[in-house]
Amino acid sequence: MQVQQSHPLEPFFAQAVRNSYEGRLGLGPEITGYVAKMLCDFSEPGSLFRLRDAKNRPIEKLDDMVKASDPIHGTARSFIAERTVRKYIGDYTLFLAGMCPEAIEPDPNAHSGRPTLSELIKVGKESYHIVSQFNVFEYEKEAALYGQLASVFEHCILGLAIARRDLWRTINPPAPVH
Repeated sequence: MQVQQSHPLEPFFAQAVRNSYEGRLGLGPEITGYVAKMLCDFSEPGSLFRLRDAKNRPIEKLDDMVKASDPIHGTARSFIAERTVRKYIGDYTLFLAGMCPEAIEPDPNAHSGRPTLSELIKVGKESYHIVSQFNVFEYEKEAALYGQLASVFEHCILGLAIARRDLWRTINPPAPVH
């Protein structure tokens, strides 16, 4: 039997996420574990914009990501591809909203190309909900988790913002006072 090797940062992220998700917000360990693994995934080079267009360029705009997930009017080759892309979009929006506030457009009337928080929430919840609807065969066991992620999406963002602050304090401790 082969033991699944965890990411070297997983204990670090798991502790920070557990403190905010379970300790402060009352979210369960399944969500905590999922989000800690997601942070590990996004810590890898090139993983933030892993969706590619037809010319193999990274897709960086949220609207283009959603279009790429559509198997009928977009570029997803199948409904299984839609699920994969929507899972990524849910993860991406959660990560961006919770860990990268500087990447969010604060002015809903601006045309900066950056998503607003309300856009991230709408698309993230919708994406996780779509993934939760793939609830048969090999996806049956994990479908409920994505339904939970959709229903507590805003709490997950808040928990990541708390974890981000705690992680920042861990790697940048205050100077001792003399």
